[in-house]
Amino acid sequence: RPVSMSAARVRVPATAVSRPCVPSAPRPSRVAAPLRTRDASARASADAMSSPAVAPFEFATAARVVFGCGTAARVPALVKELTELEGCADAPALIVAGASDRFSAPLAARLKEAGIASVTYHCLGGEPTVATAEAAIKLAKEQKCGAVIAIGGGTPVDTGKCVAAVLTNGGPNPDLYDFLEVVGRARPLTKRCAPFVAVPTTAGPGAEVTKNSVLEAGDRKVSMRHPYMLPDVAVIDPELTIDLPKEVTAHTGLDALTQCLEPYVSNAANPLVDAISLEGIKLGARSLKEAYENGAVNVRAREDMCLCSYYGGLSLANAKLGAVHGFSGTLGGLLHAPHGAICAALLPHCCAVNVEALEGRVMSHDPSTAEKYLQRYLTVARTVTGDKDATVAEGVSALAELVTACGVPGLGAFGLKEEDFDEVVAKSKESSSMKGNPVALTDEELKDMLRRAL
Repeated sequence: RPVSMSAARVRVPATAVSRPCVPSAPRPSRVAAPLRTRDASARASADAMSSPAVAPFEFATAARVVFGCGTAARVPALVKELTELEGCADAPALIVAGASDRFSAPLAARLKEAGIASVTYHCLGGEPTVATAEAAIKLAKEQKCGAVIAIGGGTPVDTGKCVAAVLTNGGPNPDLYDFLEVVGRARPLTKRCAPFVAVPTTAGPGAEVTKNSVLEAGDRKVSMRHPYMLPDVAVIDPELTIDLPKEVTAHTGLDALTQCLEPYVSNAANPLVDAISLEGIKLGARSLKEAYENGAVNVRAREDMCLCSYYGGLSLANAKLGAVHGFSGTLGGLLHAPHGAICAALLPHCCAVNVEALEGRVMSHDPSTAEKYLQRYLTVARTVTGDKDATVAEGVSALAELVTACGVPGLGAFGLKEEDFDEVVAKSKESSSMKGNPVALTDEELKDMLRRAL
């Protein structure tokens, strides 16, 4: 949003104002401190300054991001510019969309007006699957598509990323399993992806600025991941989210909030992610309930949630997540429940279990680490509540209240049972997200988290 700033007042330092000369009390002698103490202090200060305070980090995102209400109208021109630059303007574009043609049909018509031919692939409802991605790749190959445009929620965007990658890396007879982690051969991409434009219509996954796709493969979720998979252009138009159903607003919004919170407290945070993720937490905490209750008329709440989603995508792509997402892949494959609902059910309990572990066993053997992450949870609590004096416990309670206000049930409602815990924990402990948790949780602590989330 345009921001106007009033002129800052110029303050004259007090030392610049002439004052009458009055006698002052004698200053303590600087010689009073023993020489040996001063030398030790100087050496400690020098040692501290000689060690870097910031660990090396990288930051990558979509090559171009276009944000704002009404920006979806620019998609045909952006596609035309990109395909002409990449030398594939004469080939049809593949539109990857959700089950309905609500967004894809108008987009295809506008592309046609701009002289761009297109074919459309509609993903089935629910989470993206390997089978869905394979079918989309097959259509793109048969139609000799040059570029890919994904418009919809996380399912079309993640599917579109796979298509764009395999079009240029899969050869004449592509096999998606060549590139999938865990269930496939996890081969790296060797060529740039086909031109790819992502247009999200939900505010949650942040997939328009991430370098991976997450697909269901049987009873588990797996990733295809490479820096080349970052979209060439992401167009984020809050107006496309105005008519989202309340349930989708809740699930995707809580996913966005989780994807801001987990990177901020992760063991791989960095200064850039800190700033972005904390702002995302603030926006999500203040506007999700309003978007859920009045999103059809409150454009500003929708804007906030689109920014929260965007910031969450930036954060998870450039730091790590934590136990919530460590569990979500396994639980998603087991329960076939919405990803955002799983994250929402786990979020407050993950925070509580992490804080208890930090205050207890971690504090006893590594107090500096415990204090570092507890301070981060305190900052989260004060950001979520808007209260500069809030405690960590009050922050956890505020998150739980937000989940309840958005009507998200516990995991038991999706079919999770206590007898599933051992298998769920064993599988989830191996996920890359779990390795980003601020503290390595024991099996019992992980089961306790699941038990609280039932």
